[in-house]
Amino acid sequence: MDNANIILVLPIIIPLLCALSCLFFWHRTGVQLYINIIGSFALLASSILLLQNVYNEGVISTQLGNWAAPFGISIVSDILSAIMVLLTAITATAVSIYSISAVDNKRKSYGYYPVYNILIMGVCGAFLTGDIFNLFVWFEVMLISSFVLLTLGGQRPQMEGAIKYVTLNLISSTLFLTAIGLLYGITGTLNMADLAVKLREVENTGLVTAISLLFLISFGIKSAVFPLFFWLPPSYHTPPVAVSSFFAGLLTKVGVYAMIRIFTLIFLADTVFTHNLLLVIAGLTMVTGVLGAAAQNEFRRILSFHIVSQIGYMVMGLALFTPLALAGAVFYIIHHIIVKTNLFLVSGVTHRLTGTFELKKLGGVYSAYPLIALLFLIPALSLAGIPPLSGFWAKLTLIKSGLEKDSYIIVATALVVGLLTLFSMTKIWSEVFWKKRPETEGIASGRENSDRRSLIPLLIPIIMLGTITLIIGFYPEPVFSLATKASEQLLNPDIYINSVLGEKN
Repeated sequence: MDNANIILVLPIIIPLLCALSCLFFWHRTGVQLYINIIGSFALLASSILLLQNVYNEGVISTQLGNWAAPFGISIVSDILSAIMVLLTAITATAVSIYSISAVDNKRKSYGYYPVYNILIMGVCGAFLTGDIFNLFVWFEVMLISSFVLLTLGGQRPQMEGAIKYVTLNLISSTLFLTAIGLLYGITGTLNMADLAVKLREVENTGLVTAISLLFLISFGIKSAVFPLFFWLPPSYHTPPVAVSSFFAGLLTKVGVYAMIRIFTLIFLADTVFTHNLLLVIAGLTMVTGVLGAAAQNEFRRILSFHIVSQIGYMVMGLALFTPLALAGAVFYIIHHIIVKTNLFLVSGVTHRLTGTFELKKLGGVYSAYPLIALLFLIPALSLAGIPPLSGFWAKLTLIKSGLEKDSYIIVATALVVGLLTLFSMTKIWSEVFWKKRPETEGIASGRENSDRRSLIPLLIPIIMLGTITLIIGFYPEPVFSLATKASEQLLNPDIYINSVLGEKN
């Protein structure tokens, strides 16, 4: 394998090696901690190299086992894949540092670190695979490891949330596998690039569209779009904050990535129907998610519903299906993963200080810890789209693309949902940070004085992610340029196909 191919597989190999190393030191969680931190930074370095390589050289691919495509196992990266791997590495690094203090020793002794690295491997594998059956395999790796992390500790709320989570995702997996079988039946291949070529020759476009809807439902469950999102809010607020932060930032985006991949590469026979359907789903996802958030009074449940509403913006970019719209979707994914992870991390700090996530029992954090209040405001205002933060540029790009395509209803929906998102963020600000703290609850109890040093590993990743948000906000041009180049590749699937199958195709 040449250097480019080694760089391509490193994001899968590094977390696998970390997981195996942690298993060798099963009874020494301190050693596992260092392995996890070193592995996270190694993944970050390899993901930067991958993005740099893809940006300079174009789409890169390799065939494992020296079997030529479409018969071998294809590992492929275009700019979108490389961006997603980099975001995975950034999130994994932040959560790894946060976990030092946020995850208790009991959970660490039950295998938190090896399972966490298996989850990271599954996420990276899903972003880099060039075979739709292997995409299913990576989804199952993610499902199994995320289920273990959800239940680690065995508390009753965790078990209830995990059962809902795994049940709906198993239904999604069944639909996914059914769709794969039908697709193989009409094409005789599961390589994505080969599928893109052979589906152009299938005369029964109605059958192809029906199969695409099965994939849409499957990925819709995994990405929590309307009306398939009801499993997410009861699940994401139950595990430790370190776990829910990683879930909130990344797992639903794997589903969004899969939708973008198949509806820009494989299913292009009836884009009028499929993308109009996606546009309706996007609008309903935005509205139902933000209304659900407005009705909640628990910190992480509000944030969980906002995951749903923000997914709608990403699907909106895919549905509009223009160069600017797809660039906006990619920009929005970059912004949202950083911001949403950070908001969950901040919620964990307030819980450490006060002992609760219930808004009515919270208060006084601003007067006692103004820095934490500021660290909340940065991602909160960015999520609401307040200029000049990253969310403003992401939403502006999508709204501009909607206006250019005369899609005024979805543009109006996006604007209204942005205002309601701001309402939810000001609600959290008012209840948690601004109002006077209750006499017998929260910070008044003196919890914050118990171990101030334990806050340092919690604040470092929050500051790191907040800084990234500010950099993207004040200097959006490099990120927008990267998103635009990703969009150009997505709208020219022959670049991806030729990289995998060769120029003759």
